[in-house]
Amino acid sequence: MTPLDVSALLDAGPDLDEVVASFVTTEYSSLTRAGAPVTFPVTPYLGASRDDGTHSLDVSTGLTYPLKAERARRDPRVTLSFSDPCGSGIDDPPIVIVKGLATVRDRDLVANSARYLRESFEKFPEAPRPPVFVQRRMDWYWARIWIEVTPVEVIWWPHGDLTHPPQCRRAPEPVLAPPSDPAPGGRTSGSWNDTPVDWRKRVRGAVDRFGPPVVTTVDPDGWPIPWRARAASSSPAGFVVTPPAGIDVGAGPASVTFHHHGAGMAFQENVGLVATASPTGGGEVELNVHRALTDCSIPHGLRSQIGLMRRGQPLRARLDREATRRGQTVPTYDDVAALI
Repeated sequence: MTPLDVSALLDAGPDLDEVVASFVTTEYSSLTRAGAPVTFPVTPYLGASRDDGTHSLDVSTGLTYPLKAERARRDPRVTLSFSDPCGSGIDDPPIVIVKGLATVRDRDLVANSARYLRESFEKFPEAPRPPVFVQRRMDWYWARIWIEVTPVEVIWWPHGDLTHPPQCRRAPEPVLAPPSDPAPGGRTSGSWNDTPVDWRKRVRGAVDRFGPPVVTTVDPDGWPIPWRARAASSSPAGFVVTPPAGIDVGAGPASVTFHHHGAGMAFQENVGLVATASPTGGGEVELNVHRALTDCSIPHGLRSQIGLMRRGQPLRARLDREATRRGQTVPTYDDVAALI
């Protein structure tokens, strides 16, 4: 195995380990069967040290909404973008894109869930912890699948300056990632909410509220590339955006992601869209939006816990189905807590 030496990626400023450990969110991109990118903001974590002294860059997804993992198991080319430093505490942070190979871990749901609760508590020590009786009812949320990402290439803009070309470092070939756990049998549960949403209502005022979005396009080698737009404006069909320096955008499928969060992840608001990208020839890209993705925002304060509990009620059947597909039972909070 020859993964990228993540400890020496940046020539100046914080190293990638610090970025991953400190950033509250990363924009995680995977590919559909048709090769279209799908991007959601998730929390990044440093993986455990491997035998060769390297480690992966990890994200997780809920057992009740496994599509992020199942797309990665089918096509391991995934990408992490670190473009929103809110809450990181890093002075003068870079903007970083990491292309990597995914390894999906869902063989041991109890250990996965314990790791999620333990590391999320460690990452957000000031976040309020729900009472135990509430956590017992939130297994649909904390029952987890992990996705370990072995870096292949890192692209970064020092100081977050998107007006100058980025720096780049690629691992020597071949880059090998550990194999994923065996794929579960049966049919996936799919998206947890297929209710049609008028995307125009979802994005009303989005540029003013969130600033320029993260747009994900596919590079000539078939990798999803999530990039933070330098500028954005609304258009009748969607948006017109200006890519960062050094990113060449071709016509094709795209994902558009607006999001922001509290410093300690006390809340998160995001809007995800499926679109088609069309370069204008004048340095801008037109985004023709087709539909909105499922809303996975976390509201503020007490509304957050109540909203999460209500959201979980219709997901119980999905939780049981996904655990059964993996030949396991749904983890209990007491079993998980015993490992924390």
